Amino acid sequence: MKTAIFGFAGAGKTDLFAALAGPAALAGNRAMVKVPEPRLDPLITLFEARKVTYSEIEYLDIPGGGGKGEGLGERVLNEVRSYDCLLGVLDAFSGLNDPHKQWQAIEADMMVSDMAVIEKKLERMVLDKKKNAPGYDAAQEALLKRAMECLENETPLREDQDLAHAPELRGFAFLSAKPVLYIWNGGEADFAALELPEERPGQNHIAVAAKLERELAEVEDPEERQMFLDDLGIKETALDKVIAKTYDLLGLISFLTAGEKEVRAWPVRKGAKAPEAAGVIHSDFEKGFIRAEVIGYDDFLTHGTFKACKDKGLARLEGKEYVVKDGDIIEFRFNV
Repeated sequence: MKTAIFGFAGAGKTDLFAALAGPAALAGNRAMVKVPEPRLDPLITLFEARKVTYSEIEYLDIPGGGGKGEGLGERVLNEVRSYDCLLGVLDAFSGLNDPHKQWQAIEADMMVSDMAVIEKKLERMVLDKKKNAPGYDAAQEALLKRAMECLENETPLREDQDLAHAPELRGFAFLSAKPVLYIWNGGEADFAALELPEERPGQNHIAVAAKLERELAEVEDPEERQMFLDDLGIKETALDKVIAKTYDLLGLISFLTAGEKEVRAWPVRKGAKAPEAAGVIHSDFEKGFIRAEVIGYDDFLTHGTFKACKDKGLARLEGKEYVVKDGDIIEFRFNV
């Protein structure tokens, strides 16, 4: 999972990146960040696991971005186009910029960029159609025209799920189709006055004090860091908030595997069936899938051990049509 952090100059992108990446931020503008997963803790204790592996998200701090009254710039827009999810940072602390206008400007820039891509493609398709070229795709042309109409009505493509996920349009990597989390970056004193926009399809908003979170991330001792969090009344760090919202926007859940050798969390899309989840671990697991032994996390937490769950009949053998649930503890059986 790749996530780009971008926004206008001075909005606090680097502070947010440093808060998320921790010490890894010193190595550059790219970092792999572990996804917090407290549900692994009792499994680690039970199995005394030799290895613990968390899901990870790759973050990239995109440099640049125009200042007040300027657009983001084509370089920034092109760089974020290859990422799965976007974090747009808004200046809600300086008083020099209106974060609502910054948000609207970013949305407008992404839609205008998408319109330019569609316009060029449609021009080529008109020529292909006249020449009866073998590569002409009538279904794709119809979808592109529908997408253009959507954008002309100032509606990002992510608000039309059919367009956002249409296989025929996947190669275009439209910016306004990507899920985006807007970070309203301010101080604690600024948050009371903020009026965050309502959640929309593929788009969410949260307030984060990125500078404070960066300072907390630089405290290496976990106990000392927790003491600061308690003193400040902070229950969730920026990382926890951002990861949770990013997971939600990407339509992801986690399933777990456990044993003495390793306890691990795996990301999988909501609605995935058991063979697809097996394929996240290894393609051979999906090809040779036989069945999955599943224990629901709440059942495990209630009874405390795998043996107790099995004795209660709570360890289920599920087939290819089983839809994986968030927190499921799974052992796959396969044959290749």
